Amino acid sequence: MPELTSRRGLLFGTAAVSAGVLLAGCTSNDTDDEPAASNQPAGADDKPGKQVTIGFAGPQADHGWLNAINDNAKSRAKKYQDVTLEITEGSNDTAAQIGQIETLINKKVDVLVVLPADGKALTQVGLQAMRAGIPVVNLDRIFNSPQAYRCWIGGDNFGMGLNAGHYIGEQLKDKKNAKVIELAGLDNLELTKQRTAGFDAALKNYPNIKKVARQAADFTVESGQAKMSQLLQAQSKFDALWNHDDDQGVGALRAIEQAGRDDFLMVGGAGALSAMQAIESDNSVLKATVLYPPTMAASAIDLARALGQAKGVSGLAEFEIPTSLTLYSAVVDKENVKTYLPTGFK
Repeated sequence: MPELTSRRGLLFGTAAVSAGVLLAGCTSNDTDDEPAASNQPAGADDKPGKQVTIGFAGPQADHGWLNAINDNAKSRAKKYQDVTLEITEGSNDTAAQIGQIETLINKKVDVLVVLPADGKALTQVGLQAMRAGIPVVNLDRIFNSPQAYRCWIGGDNFGMGLNAGHYIGEQLKDKKNAKVIELAGLDNLELTKQRTAGFDAALKNYPNIKKVARQAADFTVESGQAKMSQLLQAQSKFDALWNHDDDQGVGALRAIEQAGRDDFLMVGGAGALSAMQAIESDNSVLKATVLYPPTMAASAIDLARALGQAKGVSGLAEFEIPTSLTLYSAVVDKENVKTYLPTGFK
């Protein structure tokens, strides 16, 4: 699962603002009698340009979100005639991933995109790449030093909880003495703490709502089912559930169905295809999911290509790409699910 990313950069809508829009070609608003500025920076576009070899190193795809990260990177690279993608097998072993990245450095790739299994542990190899003149796009799990990357792009765990809390708050704002419960992820991960912190911050805006229970699960279907069963047994009456992860949400829904409960609404997290399909069908307690978009990998490829071609982001005045990009945690419900379905991951 993605770890906490505390850096706050430019906010871009997740799937609604795709990588293609992010780095689309410039369009001019100049009139005939108002010529464009001579120093307008060249933004990356879809037209073939300088050939760029991008090295991509991520952790083992042992979770639906991580598998979607790899798929997004591969499919995005195929879009460009001028991009060659060197992708590693992926590993959760720190030493193995460092070795894979060092191999890419020795191959002298033009740019590196790295989603580290452990950001702190891989900081040194990020520094090694930067010192070798290979710019690094640090994807999601952040290195310990800003000197280890040229650009960071990732999700917003606090924002996930915040937007989940506001969505639930708006649904229950007119209900007296409303009660909510929380099915969190692994408590030893900083991302879990941030998602809870965001949720609690949002609920402070709704004095009629009280969080009455919280249970940590393990981001797996099995743990979701087991921990949700415990919550249902302990809480005979509540109005809403915030579940941190759609994978464990599959198990949570099983427990809910087995208990015959349909007296509350559920909000999930991450943006799995199964969750979006359930939202679209509207035949369960699951009414929304808050995105942690794996499309960030596609955007990382776009940013790496722009770096390799010494271009900036079209639509921005600067000659260089930004230092950090924090993706927005959009809420997907029945009103907009058709828009986001193509981004859902299995």
